[in-house]
Amino acid sequence: MKKIGIFYGSTTGVTENVADIIARKLEIPQADVHDVANISAEQVAPYTLLILGSSTWGAGELQDDWYNAVEVLKKCDLSSKEIALFGCGDSESYCDTFCDAIGILRNELKGCGAEFKGDRVDVSGYTFSSSLAVTEEGYFAGLPLDEVNEPDKTEARIENWLKEIIS
Repeated sequence: MKKIGIFYGSTTGVTENVADIIARKLEIPQADVHDVANISAEQVAPYTLLILGSSTWGAGELQDDWYNAVEVLKKCDLSSKEIALFGCGDSESYCDTFCDAIGILRNELKGCGAEFKGDRVDVSGYTFSSSLAVTEEGYFAGLPLDEVNEPDKTEARIENWLKEIIS
């Protein structure tokens, strides 16, 4: 059985709420759900699957706490770990940077030796014009969620994505 840790950065509570939904669906105790504002290598070490979540801010930027957290993760031995990414964005107001944080996290961590999971999310069903989260193969590199315009789709999207990353 995989030891799963959820790590999120949240300014307004939206990404934190999504992290809690994921934890509930996976029956992960709150002790394994971490705010990256206080991340340490010791927190990361026990997990085999890291579920990382960030909202996208400004002109397609990471949530503020992630800048330090990425540096902490880069110093960890992630070679035997799996990483799954999720992000929150606004596909109507910020259709040109929709969930860019997913792509930024992937680009920052892709050389760390971890295996990425849940990185073939179909872009159909989403309305956006551009996203750094879309891979060269045309998939989202993680789970994008729009709690502003499409909160009614969140539960089903999470459930489908979790089937992929847990299998």
